[in-house]
Amino acid sequence: MEKRSAPLRQTLLIRCPDKPGLIHGITGLLLETGCNIVSNHEFVDPVDSIFFMRTEFFGHPENTDHLNRIKALLPQDAEIKVHAEKRQKVILFATRESHCLGDLLLRHRSKELDIDIPCVISNHKELQSLVEDFHLPFQFIDHEGLSREEHEGKILNFLQTIPFDFIVLAKYMRILSENFVSQFPERIVNIHHSFLPAFVGASPYKQAYERGVKLIGATAHFVTSSLDEGPILAQDVIPVDHSFTKDKLVLNGRDIEKVVLARAIRFVLEHRVIVWKNKTVIFK
Repeated sequence: MEKRSAPLRQTLLIRCPDKPGLIHGITGLLLETGCNIVSNHEFVDPVDSIFFMRTEFFGHPENTDHLNRIKALLPQDAEIKVHAEKRQKVILFATRESHCLGDLLLRHRSKELDIDIPCVISNHKELQSLVEDFHLPFQFIDHEGLSREEHEGKILNFLQTIPFDFIVLAKYMRILSENFVSQFPERIVNIHHSFLPAFVGASPYKQAYERGVKLIGATAHFVTSSLDEGPILAQDVIPVDHSFTKDKLVLNGRDIEKVVLARAIRFVLEHRVIVWKNKTVIFK
């Protein structure tokens, strides 16, 4: 008799048009196929009548019958994904600012972010010593004298040599082309130093200072071809007042950027995010 592998923790994500009996049918099929559910959350969008579900369960990895049977239960245009628990590989992109990159490297070292970092990619050398202090590979890919397409071509060629799950833009201050972004849908996370949709693009703290805002914030989002308009993963704000100079806004803003980016990365790594249109449903 062939020995079965130990049950593996897995995460099931479903998005489909709502109809009666979905929860009962899905959970019943998991039970019938020998799976043990340990967490289950659902949500129905009241406007579009779309059903969202996130279920964590233990099941034998060689048993795929539950997935096929659940697919048969759902409408034809349903989206269904199953993610087996594993340590994920995240490549970090950075430019010159060290606060987000340094924070992620510290969280990685302390195992607060339980990930592998195959390398850090940058178009400048300023952060190389910081990365090497953490005994991680640093890949300098110079953009000088190259078009954006040529520079991205060099990056893409390098990425083909390294397996990875996600890319995180830790203050990578270059706009990625539609061609680049389209190759990694819902796999690139960016931190924007503003509470989007306010103050998009460059110099948001200058814009905020000139506007006299009473709150500043940060937004982490999936990257799409539309600048700073991808589905939002996490946001937060802190109060400010008239006494804050632009430099003080920047200093406080950097603190919140680090927290928001780390929070968004956790949501993505734990498969808590389902994208619908240009919005996200995040099961916390």
